[in-house]
Amino acid sequence: MSMQPFVTETGVCAALMRNNIDTDQITPGHTGMKVQKTGFGEGLFFNWRYLPDGGDNPDFVLNQGPFRDAKFLLAGANFGCGSSREFAVWALRDFGIRAVIAPSFGAIFTSNCYMNGVAPIILDEAAVSAIAGEIAPDHCTMTVDLVRQVILSPGGREHRFHIPDLQRERLVEGLDAIDATRKRDDQIAAFQAADRLRRPWVYAVEGAAA
Repeated sequence: MSMQPFVTETGVCAALMRNNIDTDQITPGHTGMKVQKTGFGEGLFFNWRYLPDGGDNPDFVLNQGPFRDAKFLLAGANFGCGSSREFAVWALRDFGIRAVIAPSFGAIFTSNCYMNGVAPIILDEAAVSAIAGEIAPDHCTMTVDLVRQVILSPGGREHRFHIPDLQRERLVEGLDAIDATRKRDDQIAAFQAADRLRRPWVYAVEGAAA
């Protein structure tokens, strides 16, 4: 699945206000047995979304009304802690989640989000709780503006956040790691040309044996 630009998105926000949701809870290990990056959405929160007989758990938020189409997810502190499994982010993205908003995130999970087009947005606990308190099945539409770095909550309140410039550029333009590198081909070539003059011994001599 290619990365999609994320400039301004408006959609349903679901609240899953639990702390320390780890990557095994986001995607249990058996849901990652695939050879492609697609199809992981079905395994998202597998042990919470489904009953033992395989049916939907009606008590889980993402199985309820408009939240089945959630584009944003509110969560408690330390979301995405635990193992480094990248398919936890693939599952969120495949389900349709464009941003997770929480007081804090696991460090590796944060990096995986940036690499896969999901915005990990940090707000303080009071702000996250305030937004969660505004959400209801008939009152759950939210807007996230990555350019202005502003969330417009379902209740019409603005919450400002910060994402580092380089990571925000990649999200806004929909650039994966290769795309982001190729965008700077000229800068890389200029550095190599200057560095070749400074440190010629680092570079293989043309025509010489490897």
